[in-house]
Amino acid sequence: MLELSPIIAGCMKWGQWGVKYSTAQYLQLIEDCIVNKITTFDHADIYGDYTVEEEFGNALKQKPHLRQQMQLITKCGIRRSTPNRFENKIHSYDTSRKHIITSAERSLQNLGTDYIDVFLIHRPDPLMNPHEIVEAFSDLKKEGKALHFGVSNFTPSQMDMMMAAFKVEFNQLEVSVLHLDPFHDGTLDKCIQHNIKPMSWGPLGSGKLYGDNGDERNKRILSIANVLAEKYSASIEQILLAFLFKHPSGIIPVIGSTKIERLTSAYDATKIHIEREEWFMLWRASKGHEIP
Repeated sequence: MLELSPIIAGCMKWGQWGVKYSTAQYLQLIEDCIVNKITTFDHADIYGDYTVEEEFGNALKQKPHLRQQMQLITKCGIRRSTPNRFENKIHSYDTSRKHIITSAERSLQNLGTDYIDVFLIHRPDPLMNPHEIVEAFSDLKKEGKALHFGVSNFTPSQMDMMMAAFKVEFNQLEVSVLHLDPFHDGTLDKCIQHNIKPMSWGPLGSGKLYGDNGDERNKRILSIANVLAEKYSASIEQILLAFLFKHPSGIIPVIGSTKIERLTSAYDATKIHIEREEWFMLWRASKGHEIP
């Protein structure tokens, strides 16, 4: 299986949906990540309303040799209605063979690369035909345009359907101390069973833990995280990542920050090994009750 860095740099907010970095700023953050052993970058065709891939690719053109030092992930299957995609009348899903191949080829062009390391179906499509997806993936692999394949946000039953047709290597899903469902709904069990590598988007709760909203659940979690942060001389965010690293499925967090300091701090969290009871302290704080 392809080896990804233990922290993935999520690029969604690098452009129009976030800080709107210049080409020079893209390149600087890419280089800073690589120097700090964060070599995997997460994209989707729709990020920045179909602009981030191209902006990232423009930065890579400045120093093409960096491509050999990184792994690129991108996703397809969501069609957004935007001015630069006039053919998309409404927001919808499309996992047809034609759309998958067209999306991959466009991503290759935008990123300025000959191959995508990991190509994912972004969301489950109610109309998806796994055999048609396999045809597209097989064609892309045969031509060397995409090397590894997976899905994102798929349920265990949807995973079963896909696994009957081809080998799913990755599942990118929402999982954090605030979103515990994958721990007990069979999603991570499925990953272990079939040697599927899970990636976590929103690994720190997508910012929902912070803010003066008086949420009792958040207060409980932060209270325990503070105690553990003091014990391990770590930040709260590092403790929340250590919570994910504890799981035997090998969760890889996608960190959507645009700041190298936060990305390197997340990388350093891989060195923190909380105890089993401490893991359950965070679990109890999130659930609000003792385990059965």
